[in-house]
Amino acid sequence: MAEKVEEELRRLSVELRILEQTAETLNSRINMVNSMIADLTYASMTLEGLEKQKENAELLVPIGGGSYIKAKLETPDKVTVGIGAGVSVEKTLQEAKDIINKRLEDLGKTRVSLQQQFSQIVERINEDRERFEELAAEFRKENPPKNV
Repeated sequence: MAEKVEEELRRLSVELRILEQTAETLNSRINMVNSMIADLTYASMTLEGLEKQKENAELLVPIGGGSYIKAKLETPDKVTVGIGAGVSVEKTLQEAKDIINKRLEDLGKTRVSLQQQFSQIVERINEDRERFEELAAEFRKENPPKNV
């Protein structure tokens, strides 16, 4: 009986390590998706603001670190949009907004899916930990420490 309990404890220990690593990976992916959503939301808000600007309007363009440069808007109806692999294409303002909104929608679905997977993994971790504690207590009862 003790061998079965010991074997189950080893199995649960390995499974818990794998589940915890999976949870960490999912959490990293969720954080990455949240960062991408924030970035695209900012881009969407910027495009909304551009709609109200006229040709040759002076803008402050963020360059990072709370710093800006002044720029003139030559063509308010054209936007260069990244399509992946370092490739960008010129689109109309509306097309760019549509692309960004579609990406936001897709990322929202991805985030929901990742959060569901994360919740399932955490639930499984908790179940395995409970079972591990029960088995460990049982093992200690059957094999009390020997005074040497």
